[in-house]
Amino acid sequence: MNDVIAALVRRHDPDRFLTALFAPPGRRDALLTLYAFNHELARAREVASEPPLALIRLQWWREVVEGEAKRHEVATPLSEAIAAGTLKPAGLLALIEARETEVYGDFETIAEWRAWVLAGAGGLTVAAASALGAPEPERFRPFGAAYGVSGILRATGVLAAQGTCFLPRDVLAGHGLSPEAFIDNPASVPARAALDDAVREGKALLTDARRIAIPRPYVAAALPVVFARRDLAAWPAVAMPRRFGDRAAVVIAGLSGRVLPGR
Repeated sequence: MNDVIAALVRRHDPDRFLTALFAPPGRRDALLTLYAFNHELARAREVASEPPLALIRLQWWREVVEGEAKRHEVATPLSEAIAAGTLKPAGLLALIEARETEVYGDFETIAEWRAWVLAGAGGLTVAAASALGAPEPERFRPFGAAYGVSGILRATGVLAAQGTCFLPRDVLAGHGLSPEAFIDNPASVPARAALDDAVREGKALLTDARRIAIPRPYVAAALPVVFARRDLAAWPAVAMPRRFGDRAAVVIAGLSGRVLPGR
């Protein structure tokens, strides 16, 4: 295991770090490298003071995926995984495109928002399944998208403090809100009602995921949905930070190969 990559993912993405431990040992490095890459893409928006600067950072990663050699603790193993064929450039470029959409974070409709969630968090799970060698990785998309919705819900307060609202304008308007009003008070009654709409979208994705059987060798790619199921069921009383029960549920699912009830 690449210790640097493992430490980075464990520190910045502990949910996915735990799930990656259930990957076959020969595929685990590729999966952790993918998650480290995803963290770097997320940082593009978080650390940039202006959207154009975030897009420049994302372009830097696009060049890495397209084959330009760059010395970097994540870029180097990423290039090696691409060269080895364990990570596919097409899937990585799709993740960059989703992050480019995220830079401005302005979604007019629920359909646009849903497409972004499916492309971003959903696409990451597709790439994870591909890294594990799953023959039909596209089937994993709703698992990741559901986790993406739960992640937006958990990060609502942090995002609002950064001046960001990732909910679509039509949903906000349905509750008499603008993005600015939501950011001003994400704990208000109308804001909570808008977030409840997002919860319903997440639960619909869980319903889609429950119809899909995941073979044991590829279960690590789908395991983040266990966190999503628990968050969406508990909303708005989600545990911050994660508690033992969340982690135990993932361990049980990883060992049993049953990521959702009914499967």
